Amino acid sequence: MEKIDNLDRQILEIISQNARIPFKDVAAECGVSRAAIHQRVQRLIDLGVIVGSGYHVNPKSLGYRTCTYVGIKLEKGSMYKSVVAEMEKVPEIVECHFTTGPYTMLTKVYARDNEHLMDLLNNKMQEIPGVTATETLISLEQSIKKEIPICPEK
Repeated sequence: MEKIDNLDRQILEIISQNARIPFKDVAAECGVSRAAIHQRVQRLIDLGVIVGSGYHVNPKSLGYRTCTYVGIKLEKGSMYKSVVAEMEKVPEIVECHFTTGPYTMLTKVYARDNEHLMDLLNNKMQEIPGVTATETLISLEQSIKKEIPICPEK
């Protein structure tokens, strides 16, 4: 991976705080041209440093009031890919991680309410071949949500 320099880090810091900031404002803050910002951002995208853009939708505004983390145990770790393929079909599962520790997988799931969550667990997730057990942790409040710090290289 190519190195990113302090200007790249400065740009990342600014756009990670506000992805909708105009490039002209980023350029003014960095003391370079708008074209330079455009080229740098495109390069960061091409390098895989910036991996997405868009808007974050508040799940509660769509009626998903319950955020849950579900630890999943599999019959065999080698079943991970086939289980993930089935979980991708469940729109309420928004994250899935292959993990170490007591679970093979950890998922983040949104549900409208406890009844909906129970349906997702019993009739969707636990019915996937290879899933042997689940443990559910309901998030009562999200206290922190941020990007990884973008510090000058040391």
